[in-house]
Amino acid sequence: MDDQNQKPSVWNIANYLTLARILSIPAVIALLMMVQPETRTHNWLALTPADPDPATNNFLYCVLAAVIFSLASITDYLDGYLARRYNLVTTLGKLLDPLADKLLVIGAMIMLVELNRLPGWMALVVISREVGITALRGIAGEQGTVISASRLGKFKTATQMPGLIGLLVYYDFPLLVFTEVNMFAAGMAIFSIAAILTVWSGIDYFIKFWKVTA
Repeated sequence: MDDQNQKPSVWNIANYLTLARILSIPAVIALLMMVQPETRTHNWLALTPADPDPATNNFLYCVLAAVIFSLASITDYLDGYLARRYNLVTTLGKLLDPLADKLLVIGAMIMLVELNRLPGWMALVVISREVGITALRGIAGEQGTVISASRLGKFKTATQMPGLIGLLVYYDFPLLVFTEVNMFAAGMAIFSIAAILTVWSGIDYFIKFWKVTA
C-alpha cells in the first residue's frame, strides 16, 4: 500500500501538542487559584492594577500562568500546521483540537472573572458565541455543508489571545526598556476589540449558515 494512503497514527506530534495544550489548562487554573485577590473595586473607565502585595507571590503566579497560556496558544498554530504539512490529520485530532482551544480560553476567562479582572458579561458574550457556532457547525455538518472560517474569526482569535495574556499578567510589567506597561489596561483594550469581533464574526457566521441551509 502506498504510504500516502496509510492512515496516520493517532500518536503523532500534532496530537501530542494538542494533548499538551489540554494539560496546560489545569496548570493555568491552579496558578490563578493561588493568586490572592486584592480587595479592590476597579474603575472600568480608568483601569489601574492594584500593586502586588509583597507578602504574596501574586506577580509570579500571574506571569507563570501567562507564560503557560502563551505557549499553549502557540501550540494551537503548530499542531494544525504540522497535521496539514505532514498528513497527520486524524479523527481524534479533529475532535480534540477545537475542544482544547475552547477549554483553554473559557477556563482562563472564568478565572479572570473570579479575580475581578474581566467583566462577566464579556466572558458570557465569548462563551455564547462559541457554543452557538459549535451548534451551527454541527447542524451544517449533518446536512453535508461545510462553512469555512472567515477572516473575522481569525482576527477575533488574533486579538483575543493577547488580550487574555495581558489580563493574566495584570500588573505593571517592564515590557519596554524605559517604562512599565499597564498590562491590565492593555489587556482590557485588546480584549474589548476581541469582544466586538466576537459578536461581528458570530453574526457573519450565522448569515452564512442561513444562506447555505435555508
